Amino acid sequence: MNDPLKKILSPIKELQNIRGISLPIGLEFLQLVITGPPGAGKSYYINQIRGWPNEGYIDLTQNNWWKNQSLVYRPREIHLGLPFEGIAEALTVFDKDYLDCQPRPALELSRIRIPPAGDGPFSTNWRDRYIFEFLIPEPEVVFSQRQARQSQGYFPVDDNLSLEMVEQQIAIYRHVALYMHRAGIHVYIRKGLSNPPMRINEHNATNVPPWAVIARPSRPSLKTAAGWKWIFGLRTPASWLTLTNEVQRIKGSSRIAHDGKSFDMLLGEFRLRFSPEITLGVNKKAVKKNWLIHLPGGCHTTAMDGFARIRVGETVVIGRSTKELDEIFHFPKHVAKRHLTLTNQRGDLLISPLDEIHGVSLVRRENLDLRERMPASRHAALIRLKNLFGGSISLLPASKALVLLRTVNALLENEPYRVHDNDGRPGGLIELPASTPPAIIGDMHAQVDNLLKILSENCLLDCLNSNAIKLIILGDAVHSEMADEMEDMDSSILMMDLILGLKLQYPANVFYLRGNHDSFDPQLSKGGISQGLLMRNRLQELRGNDYVQEMERFYDLLPYVALSSSYIACHAGPPRTAASREDIINIRRDPQLAHDLTTSRLQLANSLTSGYTKGDVKRFRTGLGLPKGTRLIVGHTPLDPFGSFWKNAGVIKGHHIIYSAHKEGPSIFIVIRNKFVPISYPSEPLTKIINRLRLPPAK
Repeated sequence: MNDPLKKILSPIKELQNIRGISLPIGLEFLQLVITGPPGAGKSYYINQIRGWPNEGYIDLTQNNWWKNQSLVYRPREIHLGLPFEGIAEALTVFDKDYLDCQPRPALELSRIRIPPAGDGPFSTNWRDRYIFEFLIPEPEVVFSQRQARQSQGYFPVDDNLSLEMVEQQIAIYRHVALYMHRAGIHVYIRKGLSNPPMRINEHNATNVPPWAVIARPSRPSLKTAAGWKWIFGLRTPASWLTLTNEVQRIKGSSRIAHDGKSFDMLLGEFRLRFSPEITLGVNKKAVKKNWLIHLPGGCHTTAMDGFARIRVGETVVIGRSTKELDEIFHFPKHVAKRHLTLTNQRGDLLISPLDEIHGVSLVRRENLDLRERMPASRHAALIRLKNLFGGSISLLPASKALVLLRTVNALLENEPYRVHDNDGRPGGLIELPASTPPAIIGDMHAQVDNLLKILSENCLLDCLNSNAIKLIILGDAVHSEMADEMEDMDSSILMMDLILGLKLQYPANVFYLRGNHDSFDPQLSKGGISQGLLMRNRLQELRGNDYVQEMERFYDLLPYVALSSSYIACHAGPPRTAASREDIINIRRDPQLAHDLTTSRLQLANSLTSGYTKGDVKRFRTGLGLPKGTRLIVGHTPLDPFGSFWKNAGVIKGHHIIYSAHKEGPSIFIVIRNKFVPISYPSEPLTKIINRLRLPPAK
């Protein structure tokens, strides 16, 4: 079974010893909740650290489970009630109702309730109250331990014990641990009492839990001013630092106020820029006080640059040992592996230097509040978008829309970099030059503002104009997946108007691959809603039969795969059987191949009868004549509510999933120094903002 935690666990280096057990240095003893599969050694663990002896139970599908009486007494062993597909009530992995199911039902993680973060000054941050340690040894170890204890007495959970049962139970706990981590709940993993605790360090997650690097100070008395500061969230003893235009070297922990202004950080001679992330058109109460870290030069017309985001509550270790940051910024050797820690505490930055040789220095970049201006490059990008799309982000008139679609279809008949099939028609393959890096967008599912956000950021339009990138959209730009929007087809029609306009403007630099939603198939449905048929009917109503027929032609003309010597991109995943370059080109002759490329999903735990595997990915690369390390970037899989990308998905090196339809904002993959780096943007109501912008007078 695929282990979703494989290769994303990092040992926690700063530890404290409590009754013979190594625990993270910033963890308070009474925060600890211990869970894991049967036979992992939880009861022995609790006895060792002298926690509460009785086992507890919480149903993760119930609202307010975080207030359950079982969690009052800590540290404590807790069994988890988990949601499974087709079963209304939550079950533990040793419940008879679960074990008797054949095949056993898959996890339904979306039903797990997430405790509130408590952003207000008088609200409780339930996520900070608990730290869940998942004790998850290897399956063979647990199986052996459960076999050994059978001789000591009767344990009902060990009835009909098999290694396969143990593997499935452990797989479930691994997926639950990862899901809770992504949801912002404090989680770490231990493979055994003699093993060190490990934190989850997933894909582009540069943050480190504060309890993994910072020892918590003792709580001051409420009889003192320090005690009241503690109550209001000023928990870390750090001196306030007023930034000026003079370079200041930090000697101890310092605190920078979130005042809407940027500053530069010098790590020796290496310079980073810190800017508050100010989103446009968002209610001030909804603004997240996040910070962006980027290089001072910013983006330019020849390449897109990466950046890192520090969200409220996150802690980041800046240095060469943080792989995700090093891929973006390419730190020089004089930057230490762990140069400093940085915590975003309700918008204020807490900075703690770790390197004494080169140190950390700060300087104010400017005194202009970002709330008082819109960067010139961003404003220019929005104006260009308004011009590009005809002065308004709105549905095109029927006659104009038909002309646009027919023009694009004519382009697709002889699309640049497209190979024709044996019948002389446009084949299923786009072969792009390796010298031009891609920017890859996943499913957008009618989230028009997400497309506009991507186009308005990071000099993407400049790079398209200068032929510096190839923009690849992985299909499924239509049909909203939001519960209250699934029957609204106007946003899907507008999305396609915009994409067709992009293709017309940049025919050799913008490519749209076919997805499973790029069809009028009546069987295409979501939540019981036949979105394919609804789309056809709405287009018929707005634009007539000629347009519907031309859109069917558009679907038929779309390619299925784009590749170069360093990557492969398609909507869903590799086929389940061998496929060569010639097979992809002549895909019209193989409906099953087309079906696989647009509908297959990665095989996960409890879904062993369906989905593609590491072997399928390997065979796909080989069939296309590409080397072992070639990246495969796909969409189709919506992941979970907390992530838009998954690097090395399924523990398959170089296999990445991208999803760009989240309401919170889109993500894309770009290439920085031959590394595929995911970039995420916050959502903004750009349709409204662009339509309100006044175009400059014509010269």
